[in-house]
Amino acid sequence: MPTAHRSRRLRAATGSVVTALAVLALAAGPAAAASCPAAPASKPFMPWVDPADYVLAPGGNLEAPGDWTLSGGAAVVDGNEPFQVGAPSDDSSLHVPAGGSAATAPMCVGLEHPTLRLFAKRESGSLLGTLKVEALFTGAAGDVHAWPMGSVVSYGSWAPTLPLPIVVNSLALVQSTPQVAFRFTPQGGSRWSIDDVYVDPYRTN
Repeated sequence: MPTAHRSRRLRAATGSVVTALAVLALAAGPAAAASCPAAPASKPFMPWVDPADYVLAPGGNLEAPGDWTLSGGAAVVDGNEPFQVGAPSDDSSLHVPAGGSAATAPMCVGLEHPTLRLFAKRESGSLLGTLKVEALFTGAAGDVHAWPMGSVVSYGSWAPTLPLPIVVNSLALVQSTPQVAFRFTPQGGSRWSIDDVYVDPYRTN
């Protein structure tokens, strides 16, 4: 039943937020909500009926590969997502094979940054092969935590993903300059291409 399904999803989402806030409460520091500096915004997903403003993650257009941490054979390759939402001159994307992973450089993520969205394509593997997306942040003890944001599915062609909730943007409640990186890891023996990684600031500065 659709209503029951939505209710289960809402309970699961609420539980995730509560758990996240409990983890973040362990961090030291004053409980003052931080806001990130203003950044250039655009509407890259307007053709998909998403009029929200988005800011590019560090190196999110894959035209500056030095902004990424790559492992397990992940590499920047020739060929952009076909919609050219960043610029007509963009000509690169990121290839992430099975066993590999790729992470953006950290960026300031505040309460005004609720979701992440990107373009992705499953290059090989079964329909069950997904792309795991995680938010990486540093705790009070200096250790790095990985918060699971969700999984991307693809039928083998370039497409924008659904918005993925960041959740750990609640770090802004306990850190003055919350820094979050985003990691992408193929699952189920699949191989992926990704491009144009954006964060949604629902309040521009």
